[in-house]
Amino acid sequence: MTGSRAEPTLATIRGVAALRARVAGWRQAGETIALVPTMGALHEGHGALVAAARKAFDRVIVSLFVNPTQFGPGEDFTTYPRDQAADAGFLGALGVDLLYAPTHDEMYPDGFVTEVSVPGLADVLCGAARPGHFNGVATVVAKLLTQAAPDAAYFGEKDYQQLIIIRRVAMDLNLGVRIEGVATVRAPDGLAISSRNAYLSAQQRAAAPALYAALNEAAQSIGDGADMEGACAHGRAALIAAGFSAVDYFQCVDVGTLEPVTTRDRPARILAAAHLGPARLIDNVAVAG
Repeated sequence: MTGSRAEPTLATIRGVAALRARVAGWRQAGETIALVPTMGALHEGHGALVAAARKAFDRVIVSLFVNPTQFGPGEDFTTYPRDQAADAGFLGALGVDLLYAPTHDEMYPDGFVTEVSVPGLADVLCGAARPGHFNGVATVVAKLLTQAAPDAAYFGEKDYQQLIIIRRVAMDLNLGVRIEGVATVRAPDGLAISSRNAYLSAQQRAAAPALYAALNEAAQSIGDGADMEGACAHGRAALIAAGFSAVDYFQCVDVGTLEPVTTRDRPARILAAAHLGPARLIDNVAVAG
């Protein structure tokens, strides 16, 4: 036979019953399973999640679902980038075993009313700026974890508040899934890789690394003994000076509870969210202990 061999097509499942049947077959064979939940528009950050999962588990499932319940009024649900064919090609090249891309009706059938909420953790930072956002996140992730029943699920540390909330959900609901965080993947200039970076103009993209720079400067200042509140105030001012139109928060918080901290008596991270053109960028860095 002549000619090049076609690349194998990534297996794609769209229903819960078929997903569970595939997982049951792997379990019967004694294989371990990891899940990487995504909303598509995949990039190097997602690739790092898959690579971490691939290294630790026999089988890797990636879910792709643009979840409407985590978008608020006037947010970018309708314009969020979607290209499932490109995403499937990206995942196939990474050795993913299965793409789970459920339909809206599969995830939210007629009459669906249940909601998972995490009071406290979900009400601050991004939760204060986007009311209801984390209820949507917690609900859809809880569904995905119960549908796929993996041994572990992988999330990026860029969305640090989300990571902490999902860990709480998995623990409180006894889901039996280990929630793994993976370090933020960055462009050479420090900007955290994100699907929403595509919204930035060339000029805005040039200004965007100021977010990571301001976080690093604040963390370094605190490490050198500076007042935490003062360092964060300086960071907020630096972002406005760099061209960001608004700063939702720039705050030093406890790594586990997300409560504001002002003294160096417990592990902390600085989390920030700021608006640059049409994009709302988030990022965070650890404060050296």
